[in-house]
Amino acid sequence: MTTALITGANKGIGYETARLLAERGVTVVIGARDPLRGEQAAARLGAEFVELDVTRPETAEAAAALIGQRHGSLDILVNNAGIAQGGPPTETPLDLMREVYDVNVFGVVAVTNAMVPLLRKSPAGRIVMVSSEVGSIASTTDPATPWYEMNSLAYQSSKTALNMITTLYAKELAPIKVNAICPGYCATDLNGFAATRPAALGAAVSVSMALLGDDGPTGAFVREEGALAW
Repeated sequence: MTTALITGANKGIGYETARLLAERGVTVVIGARDPLRGEQAAARLGAEFVELDVTRPETAEAAAALIGQRHGSLDILVNNAGIAQGGPPTETPLDLMREVYDVNVFGVVAVTNAMVPLLRKSPAGRIVMVSSEVGSIASTTDPATPWYEMNSLAYQSSKTALNMITTLYAKELAPIKVNAICPGYCATDLNGFAATRPAALGAAVSVSMALLGDDGPTGAFVREEGALAW
C-alpha cells in the first residue's frame, strides 16, 4: 500500500491533493497544525491525521515517528504548506521575511529531513515541493510574462529558494525523485479566493509528480503544461 503525507492538507490545494490521492487508492496522511480542522478533513476523506506545524520541527519529528509506527515507511511527501505575504523590497520588514521563510523554506527543510529516513525505505520514494511560477527568475525578469509586474520580496524569493532546495535534494536523495511544481493561480484563501482556477486543477499537478513512474524526471520544475524555466 502506497502512503502519502501532505502538509497543510486541511484545506485548499493540500486538501484536494489528499482527496485525489485517496481516490487513487493511496493511504493519505493529512498534516495540519490545527488538530480540529485536520481531523475533520481526514474524516471527510477517510484519511489519517497527524498534527504537524512546519514551523515547529519537533512536530515533524513526532509525525515521522507516528507514521513509522503505523506504516513502517513513507512513499510520498508533498510539501504543500505555505503562506503568501509581502510587498516591494523596500517596504518589507525583516520580521515578515522571517515569517514567510519560516514556513515556505525552513519548514520544508524541517519536514523533509524528518521524513527522509522513512522515504528511503520506500521502493519508489517521491517528494513534491509546491512552488510557484512567481519564484521563477526567468519569469519575473521577462516583461512578456504575466508575473513581470509582481514585486513581492518575501513570497517570491521564498519560492525561488524552494526551487534551489528542490534541485539540491534531488541530487542527494536519488533514487528518490524530488520535483517542484507550480499549481497555477488557484482560488484558495492564500489569495482571498481571487483566482478562478479550481484548487483541484492545481492539486492534479502535485498528484502527477507524486505518482511519477520510474522513468520520470527528478530535480524538475513543472506545471500542468509542462516544464517551467527556473
